[in-house]
Amino acid sequence: MKPIYLYSTPGCHLCELAREVVEPLLNNYSLVLEEIDIAQSDELIERYGVKIPVLKSPYHIDELCWPFDTAQAAAFLVRNSI
Repeated sequence: MKPIYLYSTPGCHLCELAREVVEPLLNNYSLVLEEIDIAQSDELIERYGVKIPVLKSPYHIDELCWPFDTAQAAAFLVRNSI
């Protein structure tokens, strides 16, 4: 299964909501969610600090920033599962 990244940080309630939206969709696209804690990197804090949660594919430049709903997440996942 291919990874899809969720940039987040512990204690982020929006990140928890994003996870609830995305996790039920993952099997449909043969993807596995890998969470990346932005607090571990100054570069990631600078890039994503005010945007998290953010979905990102390691294979494409696409990013999906919060807020997103199930339909938007599904469209992002289908584009990035290919």
